[in-house]
Amino acid sequence: MQLANRRILLGITGSIAAYKGAELIRGLRAQGAEVQVVLTRGGAAFITPLTLQALSGRSVHANHLDAISESAMGHIDLARWSDLILIAPASANCIARLASGMADDLLTTICLVSQVPLAIAPAMNRLMWEHPATQENLARLRARGVQIFGPASGEQACGEIGPGRMLEPSELLDLTARFFAQGRLAGRSVLITGGPTREAIDPVRFISNRSSGRMAYALAAAAVKEGARVVLVSGPVDLEAPRGVERIFVESAAQMHDAIAARAPESDIFIAAAAVADYRPVAPALSKIKKDASNRQLELERTPDILAEVAAKHSARFIVGFAAETENLETNALHKLKEKRLDMVIANRVGLPDRGFDSADNEALVLWPEGGRRELPLARKESLAAELMAIIAERYDAKSQTENR
Repeated sequence: MQLANRRILLGITGSIAAYKGAELIRGLRAQGAEVQVVLTRGGAAFITPLTLQALSGRSVHANHLDAISESAMGHIDLARWSDLILIAPASANCIARLASGMADDLLTTICLVSQVPLAIAPAMNRLMWEHPATQENLARLRARGVQIFGPASGEQACGEIGPGRMLEPSELLDLTARFFAQGRLAGRSVLITGGPTREAIDPVRFISNRSSGRMAYALAAAAVKEGARVVLVSGPVDLEAPRGVERIFVESAAQMHDAIAARAPESDIFIAAAAVADYRPVAPALSKIKKDASNRQLELERTPDILAEVAAKHSARFIVGFAAETENLETNALHKLKEKRLDMVIANRVGLPDRGFDSADNEALVLWPEGGRRELPLARKESLAAELMAIIAERYDAKSQTENR
């Protein structure tokens, strides 16, 4: 059992997703965990303490100032009892109070006094999730090391469709188990870019490339299996997000740049697998460009060099670049490694029908400073990603040991 003898304090707050707490408790206990439920007043409006008590086998704690338990400092005892605090669902209100450091109910008081890891599974209307205040609160929590599980996107109880659904109990079980996993990247944060970008010419046309995003998505899945917390910043692709991965959709190079700038400082490893457009139209037309008899010239300008910027600003991190080349593979890859001062470059040939873009297979030449080199033969991208992630973990550890001497 993956969670044998682990103590999980489960906080349930005011959201319709509170009903999923019953299935989550059953799953946690089936994995061998002990579960202690703390129910907020809002949570109690959606699910009863008696149900949660019957499933967890423990009395449910709800009152902030219970005369009996607080005579023995019950909130401190609960904080010390747990190995992990998991709040699922975490409402927008709960997230705001956590971000502000409030202690106005039992759950937030426990979180404020606790020294164990905290994970939250957001659940709210899509407009609440997208509101700048919520995103600012989440950024503050991430900066403190709080892990954000989800949310998912889909149909919501209010009838709208979009991000904000709490992850399903099975997904939360997987993430909780991985939290305690002993993979080579356990406890590390990995930021990955994937897919193409689209640079608008007019409202209906754009400049893009043939990247499918499959390699980046396979790397994200492999990083999760190694125990990492993974954020995937993805351009437009037709792929499902790997389980356990937080995905951020973007379209343009500028949007990808902004998303990476926000997340790079809190990441241990950055893998730039996206095929970011090198150029974009200087002045995209505001309406559809009509066809006429004359030739048309399109003025282009350089897009931000995301990889170079991350490498320059976050030199303490482990930075991995990709080099997709049609010729002079090793020469061009070595130039990129040295010019951008990367910790590793993964080079592969593109433009061939059986590998690279638009293919389920790929091969790679992996290079790192001081002559490090490894060749990986043609294989399914999922298998190749697992090998690449093992090399990344190995080189990350080597760099960390060198810096700590």
